[in-house]
Amino acid sequence: MYKATVKPFLDFLVSLIVLIVISPIFLLITIFLSIANNGKPFFFQKRPGGNEKIFTIIKFKTMNDRTDNDGKLLPDANRLTRVGAFVRATSLDEIPQLINVVKGEMSFVGPRPLLPHYIALYTKTQKQRHDVRPGITGWAQVMGRNAISWEKKFEYDVWYVANQSFLLDLKILLMTVKKVIFKEDINTEGVATTTPFTGKK
Repeated sequence: MYKATVKPFLDFLVSLIVLIVISPIFLLITIFLSIANNGKPFFFQKRPGGNEKIFTIIKFKTMNDRTDNDGKLLPDANRLTRVGAFVRATSLDEIPQLINVVKGEMSFVGPRPLLPHYIALYTKTQKQRHDVRPGITGWAQVMGRNAISWEKKFEYDVWYVANQSFLLDLKILLMTVKKVIFKEDINTEGVATTTPFTGKK
């Protein structure tokens, strides 16, 4: 009952309330990022959700679109703006995903939605991470986030799918708050984003 009814209802209700309460902060960040990113405060990307259904994830845009002389985007670390670095370090870039939660595309807690082309690289077991809605935070994130290997992240994701419960979700949310406050496991040292998943080695 929790997975099918209670959790979706709580996700919708709480995310809607939070969006209303933090709307001034949402607007302020949008203004600053609009200035830093030439009028583009949001980042949109296709991601697979529950049952591998594709949806458009919304995040605050923390990197600009600067390119080299050949028109290719510069490395992530070179495009990360000052305000973007702050927004990412404090995990404020995740706030717009509350809109995805309200729309029923995501949950507060669940495996993080990754890139669509990763689906073909998953093992049969790893694909089980798509048996539930993806989350803003998840078991893999509080157990190490970008500091652990892809294989370990997927182990945690699959474990969560099999053990999902209200108490586990509450534990993950509380652990997430702690990690945000102490800025734990934000990024692998020396890079702006984690390395791409290339499949089983």
